[in-house]
Amino acid sequence: MKGQAMSPLPIATDTSRLLSPVRLFLFALAAGVLVANLYYVQPLTAMLAASFHIRLSWAGYLVTTTQIGYVLGVFLLVPLSDVLNRRSLLSMMLGANVASLALAALSPNFTVFALAGLFTGISSSAVMVITSMVASYAPDQSRGRMVGSVMTGLLLGILLARTVAGAVATVSGGWRSMYVIAALGVAILLVVLRQILPAEAPRGKLEYVKLLHSLTDIVRAEPLLRQRALFSALGLGTFSIFWTGLTFLLSGAPYHYGEAQIGLFGLVGAAGALAANTVGRLTDRGHGNAATWALALLTLASWVFIGFGGHTLVALLAGVLLLDIGVMGLQVAHQSVIYQLAPQARARITTVFIGSGFIGAAAGSGIASASFAAGGWFGLTLAGAAMPLATLLLWAGYRLPKFRGLSVARPRDLP
Repeated sequence: MKGQAMSPLPIATDTSRLLSPVRLFLFALAAGVLVANLYYVQPLTAMLAASFHIRLSWAGYLVTTTQIGYVLGVFLLVPLSDVLNRRSLLSMMLGANVASLALAALSPNFTVFALAGLFTGISSSAVMVITSMVASYAPDQSRGRMVGSVMTGLLLGILLARTVAGAVATVSGGWRSMYVIAALGVAILLVVLRQILPAEAPRGKLEYVKLLHSLTDIVRAEPLLRQRALFSALGLGTFSIFWTGLTFLLSGAPYHYGEAQIGLFGLVGAAGALAANTVGRLTDRGHGNAATWALALLTLASWVFIGFGGHTLVALLAGVLLLDIGVMGLQVAHQSVIYQLAPQARARITTVFIGSGFIGAAAGSGIASASFAAGGWFGLTLAGAAMPLATLLLWAGYRLPKFRGLSVARPRDLP
């Protein structure tokens, strides 16, 4: 990868064929399958704690380990898709993902499982290569809708992973079967993607260190990217606080639920994920700022219901639905903005945005364990609500007159 930075050459492929409804569905499915790898562990934390003879709060940090791996993959590997052949890059990442999931299934102790989770997270960042590729090929007038479709698959993967993992663990009587099934699923995905991904023309050369350094240039040049990356961190942070802490709540008084029952809560959240495509269509029509206000307020309101959910199931279910609509809708609204910036650097823009989001998610899972240990469900609720409140306050600041120039995305020439 030596040489000077070059402008990407035209890509020899039929865009309409690449993003046909069938292929767009397959890309959305791939996004869901890959991102689900990060979340199988959440409803299984009690079972893992018993298997590895550790405290439940320590098992919660396995979520953090996997998310840290994902952040590393987003920052260290995803930028390569701006210069390398994406078909080859995805093939290598998915192959590594299969191996990592197999290691998780065979883990004899907490340390090996944590390492397997770290590598699973790194290789699962392939989902962002797919997302940035769809954004690159999508026409301007329908980019929000197409990215929203892939995000719907991704978000359903995040949420349904809990349901699937809980059901598999209950039926099989253990947690290892889930990771065997996951490894087989990604192996099938690898074969399918190699068949449908296009053969790309050379996309330029860039030294790896310079490629990574260019991330800082993009961050400095794009105030909108900085804004939306911060909001992504806060949004996925509050999301992670809830979903990591939910197992702590449901496995104890007053619920005493098992893995399968805990996993079913993902079905409620999945209904909220379906809002992603609708938000994408709204942003295509120029309503992105209004959507940001409404969805941030909805996310904050969800924590009121979640707080009462410590004792009332109906309130908890309402909070799950509102939280997922708010957080997932915001992610699509943010991406519709950032993908108007620097078309030739969309993978690196994705890196900054998603990397920031999952830094927030990793922090959120750690905060969930710490806040629940310190203050129970009430303490966790306060920590979770603080993040959408911060989003609203920051957004209000950005919308003041001196910041209004940031509200219109402008493509820029970046290396």
